[in-house]
Amino acid sequence: MLRKKLGQTGIELPVIGLGTVKLGRNTQVKYPKSFVIPDDKAVQLLLNTAKDLDVNFIDTAPAYGSSEERLGELLPGKREDWIIASKAGEDFVDGQSSYCFSREHLTNSVKRSLQRLKTDYLDIVLIHSNGDDLTIIDQEGALDTLAELKKEGLIRATGMSTKTIEGGRRCLDLADLAMVTYNPVETECKSVIDYAYTKNKGILIKKAFASGHLCANKKECTTKGIFKFVFDVPGVTSVIIGTMNPAHLRENVLSLS
Repeated sequence: MLRKKLGQTGIELPVIGLGTVKLGRNTQVKYPKSFVIPDDKAVQLLLNTAKDLDVNFIDTAPAYGSSEERLGELLPGKREDWIIASKAGEDFVDGQSSYCFSREHLTNSVKRSLQRLKTDYLDIVLIHSNGDDLTIIDQEGALDTLAELKKEGLIRATGMSTKTIEGGRRCLDLADLAMVTYNPVETECKSVIDYAYTKNKGILIKKAFASGHLCANKKECTTKGIFKFVFDVPGVTSVIIGTMNPAHLRENVLSLS
């Protein structure tokens, strides 16, 4: 598995990361088909497959239902075998999302994630934006809070899962990385990726396949083609692929060769 440096953080990521929303939540999601949350045996097989494929980068969040708790129980091997990214700012309780970006809430959220994941540090923590990126950064001071937690040794790298171009660029001014949407039909954030490249900051790509919608009815759409499109942009560090199917994960990895 090809690996890339995450900006100036000293962290090296595989170019594919495993997104884990499907391990803990199947309501109010934007996938084209409904699905059943996999049982522990199926999750263990998926994680073992990821480890075998050198996909040791895991993306989770409190908003992903029981994902964090399950990973804390089921991740194989030692903690240092894995690079774990979580988020803060959004919670998902009783089928509803809620957002809070206060210093107290973000701090408690990160510490709760540490407990759920059974670790004393997180490699990456991203602010889980509600779409009002600049307000969260400049008025709520959310990235400042993460910077404080980084100084305490609880986090190795900080950033935001952004939803606007302005928010992505502002995030890169203040933090280590940004997560942005980028795929052949949603290219608005290329300028953010280019900006990250000039500043030697990290970029994680979400929704490279538009949550499964991109290739749903297009015979000419291929996994290999989409990866080529995304990785042709020099600033991209890693793409997060959300799956609960080991064969699908293996197919994604093989398509990079």
